[in-house]
Amino acid sequence: MITKKKKGAAKPSRSAKPAVGKNNAWNLRLYVAGQTSKSIAAIANLKRICEQYVDAHYTIEVIDLMQKPQLARNDQIVAIPTLIRKVPEPMKRIIGDLSATERVLIGLDLVPAKAEQA
Repeated sequence: MITKKKKGAAKPSRSAKPAVGKNNAWNLRLYVAGQTSKSIAAIANLKRICEQYVDAHYTIEVIDLMQKPQLARNDQIVAIPTLIRKVPEPMKRIIGDLSATERVLIGLDLVPAKAEQA
């Protein structure tokens, strides 16, 4: 499990972030299967995204389904890698190696989705 607490590092804000109180933290759970290239990429991409864009305290729990396959049932995992954001609510789910940074940021509500053009 990876836990990181951000200190008052000033960086440009890309958007309105989800409401996270001082005592709340981001709770992220990443399901992978062994040490495949996609699993390794997903872990590295998630760490990079959290370092750059998550201004709050966060916890990353990496669950290897090769070691504990029964844990897939709890979060209804049907594809891997899968990222689950439990806190802040609402729960979010992203499937893939998280290499499409902009899509991950939108999926985690770190940047707003572009308004549809009429």
